Amino acid sequence: MSELTKLTVIEASDLLRRGEISSLDLTTEYIEKIKISDSELGAYITVTDELAVEHAKKADLKLSLGDAFPLTGIPMQLKDNLSTKDVRTTCASKVLENFIPVYNASVVEKLYDNGAVLLGKGNLDEFAMGSSNENSAFFPVKNPWDVERVPGGSSGGPAVSVASGEAAYSLGSDTGGSIRQPASFCGIVGLKPTYGLVSRFGLVAFASSLDQVGPLTINVSDCAEVLNVIAGYDPLDSTSISNSLPDYKMSLRSDLSGLKIGVPIEYFPPEMNAEVSTIVKNAIKTLESLGADVEEISLPSTPNALAVYYLIAPSEASANLARYDGVKYGFSNQDDLGFWESLERTRDESFGSEVKRRIMLGTYALSSGYYDAYYLKAQKVRTLIIQEFKTAFERYDAIVSPTTPTTAFKFGEKIDDPLKMYLNDIFTMPANIAGIPAISIPCGLSDGLPVGLQIMGDAMMEEKILQIAFAYEQANEWSNFLPRMT
Repeated sequence: MSELTKLTVIEASDLLRRGEISSLDLTTEYIEKIKISDSELGAYITVTDELAVEHAKKADLKLSLGDAFPLTGIPMQLKDNLSTKDVRTTCASKVLENFIPVYNASVVEKLYDNGAVLLGKGNLDEFAMGSSNENSAFFPVKNPWDVERVPGGSSGGPAVSVASGEAAYSLGSDTGGSIRQPASFCGIVGLKPTYGLVSRFGLVAFASSLDQVGPLTINVSDCAEVLNVIAGYDPLDSTSISNSLPDYKMSLRSDLSGLKIGVPIEYFPPEMNAEVSTIVKNAIKTLESLGADVEEISLPSTPNALAVYYLIAPSEASANLARYDGVKYGFSNQDDLGFWESLERTRDESFGSEVKRRIMLGTYALSSGYYDAYYLKAQKVRTLIIQEFKTAFERYDAIVSPTTPTTAFKFGEKIDDPLKMYLNDIFTMPANIAGIPAISIPCGLSDGLPVGLQIMGDAMMEEKILQIAFAYEQANEWSNFLPRMT
């Protein structure tokens, strides 16, 4: 197998611009890699090889005319909850198994405008609800570091496609850690941008006040390059932010002198994996050696984030998933039944157990007599969490922590214990609740499995967290470590 599938986005872009490789050659290598390895890994629900070749030929024409952008001709994957015109978008659910959208998500349009090449749609936990990618209605995704272990979720397919060399980069969605947690488990870079920085138009909604689209890449430079393309105001998204944006690649430098970093004590509970804790603390020492001023801080509302998330997110999911009734589109039970029984059967047969669990949790929290006790109280605690972060960022440029309390766990280990599964995202949920940017980067190996370092910043401060992530990455070689399946 050619070394082309091991190129970073930046490396591939340089070779394409110099004419040393063609997009068609590069794309063909990725298609062959998918054919060889994805039958075991399961990172793709749909492979669009013919469309990819078509995109590659168009990209080569752009390149020959000198009309190219940094992502022109680079093969990529999209999580299968991003709408793609004329390409099925399933959300890894039986209810949308044969659904083909008539429009592209705004981020997809931006990538296409920049000459990107679509290899296919990435597997995920059904409707992005899960932390292990065991909840896909079709098949699970396997971690390329150890195929007996989960890749994390819900963006398991995107993380695995990048880590295993089945895509140069991918876009995922992050509602409570669904980009960063699988990035940590698979040893790659994953960024959840500020809420509103990247358009959600065309992203199939899970929890609308928490969802955000972001990149998964091999390294920080690639992450900044992709963010440059997908960020920006979109009039089709009412929550989109209209601020002028920087060139994120220009923020990448190795000196951290003058930066103040807070390390919250709540993110190192005594029950977390001891080796993961040690590896992350060593990474923080590296940040100090690069010139950062590091101090221990407290974010006392952090322990409440899990409860807040699992009231707000299911409540919003309960409303968002009401549209899947088998009437307008999607799967429908066509047996000779009355309307209400048909609707009930449709939803019962087409939703998986985790999706049903969250719909019921959300419906209960929003029901008469419980709204004030649960949902409204959760929103009030959310306000406290937001305020604690705001206060912290008045003194600190960034907050660092572990991305996850453990490394990737084995299949079946937590699927029957929802609380144990939900605790995987205990360190990632607060950033979604507060709407702030956060990135996970690899910072070591524990028993041969990747460990992630999370860097959180104030709203719209992607430049700061990318700078810190890049400086750390340049000081070690963790981003160069590849899993067994590459």
